[in-house]
Amino acid sequence: MSETILKVANVSKRFGGLQALSDVGIEIKRGQVYGLIGPNGAGKTTFFNVLTGLYTPDSGSFELAGKAYTPTAVHEVAKAGIARTFQNIRLFAEMTALENVMVGRHVRSQSGLLGAIIRTPGFKREERAIAERAQELLDYVGIGKFADYKSRTLSYGDQRRLEIARALATDPQLIALDEPAAGMNATEKVQLRELIDRIRNDNRTILLIEHDVKLVMGLCDRVTVLDYGKQLSTGTPAEVQKDPKVIEAYLGTGGH
Repeated sequence: MSETILKVANVSKRFGGLQALSDVGIEIKRGQVYGLIGPNGAGKTTFFNVLTGLYTPDSGSFELAGKAYTPTAVHEVAKAGIARTFQNIRLFAEMTALENVMVGRHVRSQSGLLGAIIRTPGFKREERAIAERAQELLDYVGIGKFADYKSRTLSYGDQRRLEIARALATDPQLIALDEPAAGMNATEKVQLRELIDRIRNDNRTILLIEHDVKLVMGLCDRVTVLDYGKQLSTGTPAEVQKDPKVIEAYLGTGGH
């Protein structure tokens, strides 16, 4: 039985009069690609934002690799071992691709601010190691040749890859991808799928929010479907696709 990496139970979140999430829970094993899907307004991004410390939940319990954690601040969640990308790409536009990945790697650095200011020998050694690791990750996601390019000059698909490289630089227990295929053409989606497969095959664990149902069903080991903030269905892609409640939510006349 593989190890449980993420266990989330009874997560609820209200914004004023809107109940955005009601008792949502998921459990992800090491090495899985786990999909979170649902119609617009289903609560997917709210769940992601709660999980990664952008929103504080009203209730819920959270365990990462068997240890309880409280998602109250983004940097604390990153230290705990969850890295994420965003639906709207958030790169440092004027930094090079290499520098963007180095920023992610600094979550795990040891020298601290004082070492950086006075540039101790230990700091310089660590910076060299961080730069080397950043280059390895750029190579890993397939954009190593663009290391010295400013991130804003990269193509859309390559910017998405750069975001994934930066997330991997934090050595996460779980990498959470928020609509990574959004805006991609067919070729870029094929390349994205190959990259996610590669990450999974290296025994990393991925939580994927995605509108592209075909991509999710072809890639994920398990899927949870949300609708109006509630958990509609959880199972393998084949099980979820046959669930009458899911069919109705996507194809019915429920106003989606």
